[in-house]
Amino acid sequence: MTAAISFKQVSRHFGAVRAVDAVDLDIAPGEFFAMLGPSGSGKTTCLRLIAGFEQPTAGSISIFGDRAEGVPPYRRNVNTVFQDYALFPHLNVLDNVAYGLMVKGMAKAERHKAAEEALALVRLPDYGARRPGQLSGGQRQRVALARALVNRPKVLLLDEPLGALDLKLREDMQEELKALQKTLGITFVFVTHDQGEALSMADRVAVFNAGRIMQVGPPEDIYQRPATRFVADFVGSSNVLPPDFVQRWSGQKRWGSLRPEAIRVSRAGRGAKGSGAAGEGVPARLVGTNYLGATTRLALDADGLHLHATMPAGSDIPQEGEQVMLSFNRESLHLMEEGA
Repeated sequence: MTAAISFKQVSRHFGAVRAVDAVDLDIAPGEFFAMLGPSGSGKTTCLRLIAGFEQPTAGSISIFGDRAEGVPPYRRNVNTVFQDYALFPHLNVLDNVAYGLMVKGMAKAERHKAAEEALALVRLPDYGARRPGQLSGGQRQRVALARALVNRPKVLLLDEPLGALDLKLREDMQEELKALQKTLGITFVFVTHDQGEALSMADRVAVFNAGRIMQVGPPEDIYQRPATRFVADFVGSSNVLPPDFVQRWSGQKRWGSLRPEAIRVSRAGRGAKGSGAAGEGVPARLVGTNYLGATTRLALDADGLHLHATMPAGSDIPQEGEQVMLSFNRESLHLMEEGA
Protein backbone atom coordinates (compact mmCIF):
# COMPACT_ATOMS: atom_id res chain seq x y z
CA MET A 1 0.00 0.00 0.00
CA THR A 2 1.30 3.44 -0.96
CA ALA A 3 1.77 5.66 2.08
CA ALA A 4 -0.29 8.84 2.31
CA ILE A 5 2.81 10.66 3.57
CA SER A 6 6.35 9.31 3.40
CA PHE A 7 9.50 10.94 4.83
CA LYS A 8 12.85 9.44 3.82
CA GLN A 9 15.80 10.85 5.79
CA VAL A 10 14.20 14.29 5.78
CA SER A 11 16.08 17.19 7.37
CA ARG A 12 15.32 20.89 7.58
CA HIS A 13 18.08 23.19 8.81
CA PHE A 14 17.83 26.88 9.67
CA GLY A 15 21.48 27.91 9.76
CA ALA A 16 23.09 25.81 12.47
CA VAL A 17 19.70 24.74 13.89
CA ARG A 18 18.53 21.26 12.86
CA ALA A 19 14.77 21.75 13.21
CA VAL A 20 14.18 18.35 11.58
CA ASP A 21 17.03 15.86 11.63
CA ALA A 22 16.99 12.78 9.35
CA VAL A 23 13.36 11.80 9.94
CA ASP A 24 11.95 8.58 8.49
CA LEU A 25 8.16 8.26 8.67
CA ASP A 26 5.26 6.63 6.83
CA ILE A 27 1.64 7.65 7.46
CA ALA A 28 -1.05 5.32 6.11
CA PRO A 29 -4.03 6.43 4.01
CA GLY A 30 -7.06 7.13 6.20
CA GLU A 31 -4.97 7.25 9.38
CA PHE A 32 -5.46 9.75 12.20
CA PHE A 33 -1.82 10.47 12.95
CA ALA A 34 -0.55 12.72 15.75
CA MET A 35 2.81 14.46 15.97
CA LEU A 36 3.47 15.09 19.65
CA GLY A 37 6.29 16.98 21.30
CA PRO A 38 7.35 20.11 23.18
CA SER A 39 7.92 23.49 21.52
CA GLY A 40 10.90 23.38 19.18
CA SER A 41 10.84 19.59 18.80
CA GLY A 42 10.33 19.64 15.02
CA LYS A 43 6.70 18.55 14.78
CA THR A 44 5.35 21.81 13.31
CA THR A 45 8.23 22.03 10.85
CA CYS A 46 7.33 18.52 9.65
CA LEU A 47 3.75 19.68 9.15
CA ARG A 48 4.96 22.70 7.18
CA LEU A 49 7.13 20.42 5.04
CA ILE A 50 4.05 18.33 4.17
CA ALA A 51 2.05 21.47 3.40
CA GLY A 52 4.81 22.91 1.20
CA PHE A 53 5.40 26.00 3.35
CA GLU A 54 8.95 24.72 3.92
CA GLN A 55 11.28 22.72 1.67
CA PRO A 56 13.61 19.99 3.01
CA THR A 57 17.33 20.66 3.28
CA ALA A 58 17.90 16.95 2.62
CA GLY A 59 15.87 13.81 2.03
CA SER A 60 12.62 13.24 0.16
CA ILE A 61 8.90 13.63 0.88
CA SER A 62 6.14 11.80 -1.00
CA ILE A 63 2.38 12.40 -0.87
CA PHE A 64 0.49 9.34 -2.10
CA GLY A 65 3.57 8.28 -4.03
CA ASP A 66 4.24 11.64 -5.71
CA ARG A 67 7.47 13.46 -4.86
CA ALA A 68 6.65 16.73 -3.11
CA GLU A 69 9.97 18.61 -3.11
CA GLY A 70 9.61 21.83 -5.05
CA VAL A 71 5.83 21.43 -5.46
CA PRO A 72 4.08 24.62 -4.22
CA PRO A 73 1.35 24.37 -1.55
CA TYR A 74 -1.51 25.10 -3.97
CA ARG A 75 -0.55 22.11 -6.12
CA ARG A 76 -0.56 19.63 -3.21
CA ASN A 77 -3.76 17.76 -2.39
CA VAL A 78 -3.53 18.83 1.25
CA ASN A 79 -5.17 21.56 3.34
CA THR A 80 -4.18 23.05 6.67
CA VAL A 81 -6.23 24.18 9.69
CA PHE A 82 -4.22 26.66 11.75
CA GLN A 83 -4.41 27.38 15.46
CA ASP A 84 -5.58 30.97 14.86
CA TYR A 85 -8.07 29.79 12.16
CA ALA A 86 -6.98 32.64 9.78
CA LEU A 87 -10.54 33.56 8.76
CA PHE A 88 -11.18 36.70 6.73
CA PRO A 89 -13.08 39.13 9.02
CA HIS A 90 -14.62 41.08 6.12
CA LEU A 91 -16.21 37.98 4.54
CA ASN A 92 -19.22 36.13 5.87
CA VAL A 93 -18.92 32.49 6.90
CA LEU A 94 -20.17 31.13 3.58
CA ASP A 95 -17.66 33.12 1.56
CA ASN A 96 -14.86 32.22 3.98
CA VAL A 97 -15.56 28.54 3.42
CA ALA A 98 -15.92 29.00 -0.35
CA TYR A 99 -12.80 31.15 -0.73
CA GLY A 100 -10.48 28.38 -1.93
CA LEU A 101 -13.03 27.30 -4.54
CA MET A 102 -13.35 30.91 -5.72
CA VAL A 103 -9.57 31.09 -6.22
CA LYS A 104 -9.82 27.92 -8.32
CA GLY A 105 -12.37 29.64 -10.54
CA MET A 106 -15.50 27.72 -9.53
CA ALA A 107 -18.81 29.43 -10.32
CA LYS A 108 -20.48 31.24 -7.42
CA ALA A 109 -23.61 29.07 -7.20
CA GLU A 110 -21.56 25.87 -7.32
CA ARG A 111 -19.03 26.96 -4.72
CA HIS A 112 -21.74 28.24 -2.37
CA LYS A 113 -23.52 24.89 -2.62
CA ALA A 114 -20.27 23.08 -1.76
CA ALA A 115 -19.65 25.51 1.13
CA GLU A 116 -23.15 24.89 2.53
CA GLU A 117 -22.52 21.13 2.42
CA ALA A 118 -19.21 21.61 4.24
CA LEU A 119 -20.87 23.75 6.92
CA ALA A 120 -23.52 21.08 7.42
CA LEU A 121 -20.74 18.54 7.83
CA VAL A 122 -19.31 20.52 10.77
CA ARG A 123 -22.78 21.15 12.23
CA LEU A 124 -23.09 24.84 11.26
CA PRO A 125 -25.80 24.62 8.58
CA ASP A 126 -27.41 28.01 9.26
CA TYR A 127 -24.36 30.16 9.94
CA GLY A 128 -23.38 31.17 6.39
CA ALA A 129 -24.54 34.79 6.66
CA ARG A 130 -22.65 35.55 9.88
CA ARG A 131 -19.24 37.19 10.14
CA PRO A 132 -16.36 35.48 12.01
CA GLY A 133 -16.55 38.15 14.74
CA GLN A 134 -20.07 36.97 15.59
CA LEU A 135 -18.93 33.41 16.31
CA SER A 136 -17.58 31.68 19.39
CA GLY A 137 -14.12 30.12 19.38
CA GLY A 138 -15.51 26.66 18.78
CA GLN A 139 -17.67 27.89 15.91
CA ARG A 140 -14.71 29.64 14.26
CA GLN A 141 -12.77 26.41 14.56
CA ARG A 142 -15.55 24.55 12.76
CA VAL A 143 -15.61 27.18 10.01
CA ALA A 144 -11.86 26.76 9.53
CA LEU A 145 -12.40 23.00 9.28
CA ALA A 146 -15.18 23.46 6.73
CA ARG A 147 -12.98 25.78 4.66
CA ALA A 148 -10.25 23.11 4.55
CA LEU A 149 -12.63 20.21 3.86
CA VAL A 150 -14.56 21.94 1.06
CA ASN A 151 -11.52 21.41 -1.19
CA ARG A 152 -11.78 17.65 -0.60
CA PRO A 153 -8.11 17.15 0.24
CA LYS A 154 -6.54 13.71 0.53
CA VAL A 155 -4.69 14.90 3.64
CA LEU A 156 -5.89 17.36 6.29
CA LEU A 157 -3.15 18.99 8.38
CA LEU A 158 -4.15 20.37 11.78
CA ASP A 159 -1.66 22.65 13.52
CA GLU A 160 -2.69 22.69 17.20
CA PRO A 161 -6.23 23.74 16.21
CA LEU A 162 -7.66 23.25 19.72
CA GLY A 163 -5.04 25.26 21.59
CA ALA A 164 -7.16 28.43 21.89
CA LEU A 165 -10.26 26.67 23.26
CA ASP A 166 -11.24 26.24 26.90
CA LEU A 167 -11.01 22.77 28.45
CA LYS A 168 -14.64 21.64 28.06
CA LEU A 169 -14.90 22.87 24.47
CA ARG A 170 -11.53 21.32 23.67
CA GLU A 171 -12.73 17.94 24.95
CA ASP A 172 -15.94 18.23 22.89
CA MET A 173 -13.97 19.13 19.76
CA GLN A 174 -11.62 16.18 20.27
CA GLU A 175 -14.61 13.85 20.05
CA GLU A 176 -16.02 15.72 17.04
CA LEU A 177 -12.73 15.67 15.13
CA LYS A 178 -12.28 11.96 15.72
CA ALA A 179 -15.85 11.22 14.57
CA LEU A 180 -15.45 13.49 11.54
CA GLN A 181 -12.25 11.75 10.47
CA LYS A 182 -13.92 8.36 10.68
CA THR A 183 -16.85 9.63 8.61
CA LEU A 184 -14.65 11.16 5.90
CA GLY A 185 -11.98 8.46 5.88
CA ILE A 186 -9.23 10.90 4.85
CA THR A 187 -5.79 11.15 6.38
CA PHE A 188 -5.55 13.53 9.35
CA VAL A 189 -2.14 14.71 10.55
CA PHE A 190 -2.55 16.46 13.90
CA VAL A 191 0.22 18.45 15.61
CA THR A 192 -0.03 19.02 19.36
CA HIS A 193 2.07 19.45 22.50
CA ASP A 194 -0.81 18.03 24.60
CA GLN A 195 -0.26 14.31 25.23
CA GLY A 196 -3.90 13.87 26.31
CA GLU A 197 -5.10 15.07 22.88
CA ALA A 198 -2.69 12.81 21.03
CA LEU A 199 -3.49 9.70 23.07
CA SER A 200 -7.27 10.15 22.94
CA MET A 201 -7.59 10.95 19.23
CA ALA A 202 -4.86 9.32 17.17
CA ASP A 203 -4.50 5.86 15.65
CA ARG A 204 -0.74 6.29 15.97
CA VAL A 205 1.50 8.86 17.64
CA ALA A 206 5.02 10.05 16.79
CA VAL A 207 6.83 11.60 19.75
CA PHE A 208 9.34 14.27 18.69
CA ASN A 209 12.30 15.76 20.51
CA ALA A 210 15.18 17.90 19.21
CA GLY A 211 14.19 17.37 15.58
CA ARG A 212 14.04 13.58 15.79
CA ILE A 213 11.32 11.00 16.32
CA MET A 214 11.83 9.23 19.63
CA GLN A 215 9.05 6.66 19.16
CA VAL A 216 6.14 5.88 16.83
CA GLY A 217 3.25 3.59 17.71
CA PRO A 218 -0.33 3.21 18.89
CA PRO A 219 -1.25 5.39 21.89
CA GLU A 220 -1.30 2.45 24.31
CA ASP A 221 2.25 1.45 23.30
CA ILE A 222 3.52 5.00 23.67
CA TYR A 223 1.95 5.28 27.11
CA GLN A 224 2.54 1.80 28.54
CA ARG A 225 5.82 0.90 26.79
CA PRO A 226 7.89 4.06 26.26
CA ALA A 227 11.13 3.43 24.41
CA THR A 228 13.19 6.19 26.04
CA ARG A 229 13.38 8.27 29.19
CA PHE A 230 12.16 11.30 27.26
CA VAL A 231 9.01 9.53 26.03
CA ALA A 232 8.29 8.11 29.49
CA ASP A 233 8.57 11.52 31.13
CA PHE A 234 6.83 13.57 28.42
CA VAL A 235 3.87 11.25 27.80
CA GLY A 236 1.96 10.93 31.05
CA SER A 237 4.82 11.98 33.33
CA SER A 238 5.92 8.47 34.21
CA ASN A 239 8.37 7.70 36.99
CA VAL A 240 11.71 7.24 35.22
CA LEU A 241 13.74 4.82 37.33
CA PRO A 242 17.56 4.59 37.25
CA PRO A 243 19.31 1.30 36.42
CA ASP A 244 20.47 0.60 40.00
CA PHE A 245 16.89 0.81 41.28
CA VAL A 246 15.50 -1.27 38.42
CA GLN A 247 18.12 -3.97 38.95
CA ARG A 248 16.87 -4.54 42.52
CA TRP A 249 13.39 -5.45 41.25
CA SER A 250 13.99 -6.92 37.80
CA GLY A 251 17.52 -8.29 37.86
CA GLN A 252 18.42 -6.18 34.82
CA LYS A 253 20.47 -3.02 35.03
CA ARG A 254 18.42 -0.88 32.66
CA TRP A 255 16.38 2.30 32.79
CA GLY A 256 12.77 1.65 33.73
CA SER A 257 9.39 3.34 33.56
CA LEU A 258 6.68 3.00 36.19
CA ARG A 259 3.38 4.83 35.77
CA PRO A 260 2.06 6.72 38.84
CA GLU A 261 -1.22 4.76 38.80
CA ALA A 262 0.72 1.47 39.04
CA ILE A 263 2.13 2.35 42.47
CA ARG A 264 0.23 1.33 45.61
CA VAL A 265 0.72 3.55 48.65
CA SER A 266 0.09 2.38 52.20
CA ARG A 267 1.04 3.70 55.58
CA ALA A 268 4.25 2.18 56.92
CA GLY A 269 3.63 -1.01 58.87
CA ARG A 270 0.30 -1.85 57.20
CA GLY A 271 1.63 -4.52 54.86
CA ALA A 272 2.35 -2.84 51.57
CA LYS A 273 3.18 -6.09 49.84
CA GLY A 274 0.30 -7.28 47.66
CA SER A 275 -0.26 -10.10 45.22
CA GLY A 276 2.53 -10.04 42.68
CA ALA A 277 4.11 -6.97 44.28
CA ALA A 278 7.78 -6.29 43.81
CA GLY A 279 9.89 -7.18 46.82
CA GLU A 280 8.93 -6.06 50.31
CA GLY A 281 7.99 -2.59 49.19
CA VAL A 282 9.86 0.69 48.91
CA PRO A 283 9.97 2.96 51.97
CA ALA A 284 9.25 6.59 51.15
CA ARG A 285 8.09 9.87 52.64
CA LEU A 286 5.09 11.82 51.36
CA VAL A 287 6.30 15.33 50.52
CA GLY A 288 3.26 16.80 48.77
CA THR A 289 -0.22 16.22 47.35
CA ASN A 290 -2.09 17.68 44.41
CA TYR A 291 -5.87 17.24 44.33
CA LEU A 292 -7.08 16.56 40.76
CA GLY A 293 -10.74 15.72 41.34
CA ALA A 294 -11.01 12.05 40.34
CA THR A 295 -7.53 11.37 41.74
CA THR A 296 -4.94 12.84 44.08
CA ARG A 297 -1.34 12.99 42.86
CA LEU A 298 1.27 12.25 45.53
CA ALA A 299 4.87 13.45 45.47
CA LEU A 300 7.16 10.98 47.24
CA ASP A 301 10.79 10.85 48.32
CA ALA A 302 12.25 7.32 48.34
CA ASP A 303 15.75 7.82 49.73
CA GLY A 304 16.47 10.66 47.32
CA LEU A 305 14.50 9.19 44.40
CA HIS A 306 11.62 11.51 43.52
CA LEU A 307 8.47 9.54 42.61
CA HIS A 308 4.81 10.25 41.88
CA ALA A 309 1.80 8.06 42.59
CA THR A 310 -1.92 8.58 42.18
CA MET A 311 -4.72 7.52 44.49
CA PRO A 312 -8.45 7.49 43.63
CA ALA A 313 -10.83 10.06 45.04
CA GLY A 314 -12.05 9.03 48.48
CA SER A 315 -8.88 7.14 49.38
CA ASP A 316 -7.29 7.45 52.79
CA ILE A 317 -4.50 9.88 51.84
CA PRO A 318 -1.52 9.95 54.26
CA GLN A 319 -0.43 13.27 55.73
CA GLU A 320 2.44 15.24 54.25
CA GLY A 321 5.66 14.23 55.94
CA GLU A 322 4.30 10.77 56.81
CA GLN A 323 6.35 7.63 56.15
CA VAL A 324 4.70 5.26 53.67
CA MET A 325 5.43 2.03 51.83
CA LEU A 326 5.22 1.74 48.05
CA SER A 327 4.58 -1.46 46.11
CA PHE A 328 3.88 -2.39 42.51
CA ASN A 329 3.45 -5.43 40.30
CA ARG A 330 6.58 -6.47 38.44
CA GLU A 331 4.64 -6.48 35.16
CA SER A 332 4.06 -2.74 35.61
CA LEU A 333 7.80 -2.02 35.56
CA HIS A 334 8.65 -1.39 31.90
CA LEU A 335 12.31 -1.77 30.91
CA MET A 336 13.41 0.75 28.31
CA GLU A 337 15.91 0.49 25.48
CA GLU A 338 19.59 0.24 26.32
CA GLY A 339 21.06 3.70 26.73
CA ALA A 340 17.57 5.25 26.87
